[in-house]
Amino acid sequence: MGLFGKPKGKKYHTRTIEVNTYEYDEQRLVVEGCLTDHRLQEFHSAKGEKRSPGILHQMIIHLLVNKTTLEIEDLHVEMPVVPREECLETINSMEPVKGLKITSGFTSRVKTLVGSGKGCQHLVGLLTSMGSSTIQGYAAYKLQGSPRFISDMINMLMNTCWTWRAEGPLINFIKEKIEAERK
Repeated sequence: MGLFGKPKGKKYHTRTIEVNTYEYDEQRLVVEGCLTDHRLQEFHSAKGEKRSPGILHQMIIHLLVNKTTLEIEDLHVEMPVVPREECLETINSMEPVKGLKITSGFTSRVKTLVGSGKGCQHLVGLLTSMGSSTIQGYAAYKLQGSPRFISDMINMLMNTCWTWRAEGPLINFIKEKIEAERK
């Protein structure tokens, strides 16, 4: 039961974002993100056309990410389902993010480069979601061998959330562990 109780009305919309990380080769990972908007009731488009329930948006971004630097070396966008034909004109709008590193400030840099009417807001939303998921996928890849990797990532993780705050117990524990290993 949710905060407001069980909803009594019709469900109108579901958005899903799924992000998967795969090994590509010795130097790179592939990060694949998919955004799907599903309209669950009959609706009218912005031009007044009557539309049946179904998928309104389905967009996929593939990133080729360097394992050492987390730089986006290449990307590919697919737009299998869009509401209007002119949406496809934005398929290359993500090109300016090639070369960006997925580090602190990634979301704001993406919005500056490709947001605010320079392309598709749905692709921007998907790509910004992929940033933090890329860090999670990278950590999952690196932590297969040893927890020591966390020490190497401390600057990337610090201040990303409450648990990883600079003066929090987890960061202090890792700093103490790093210091003890140096002795």
